[in-house]
Amino acid sequence: GRRARDLVAAVRTVTGAAATYLMVFGEANPHFHALITPRTANVPAEQRTGAILNLRHDHTDLPGALALVPAVRSAYERFSAQSLGARA
Repeated sequence: GRRARDLVAAVRTVTGAAATYLMVFGEANPHFHALITPRTANVPAEQRTGAILNLRHDHTDLPGALALVPAVRSAYERFSAQSLGARA
């Protein structure tokens, strides 16, 4: 919905990603899990879409991800306010 769209836009804006993926998982969990992951332009075609998950072990940067949280939150709030304003 609107919140997912706004969060994906915020992640893409802050990271400058060539693409941003929203993946939803529920097979092994009785509740909702979503992963939003940016993809840079240098990721080879065979590692794009769902195959991007294969890169997680070699490309995980928890400190870097945590450092982006304030900027993503701020961008999300801007996109969310714009979305709500467009609905009014």
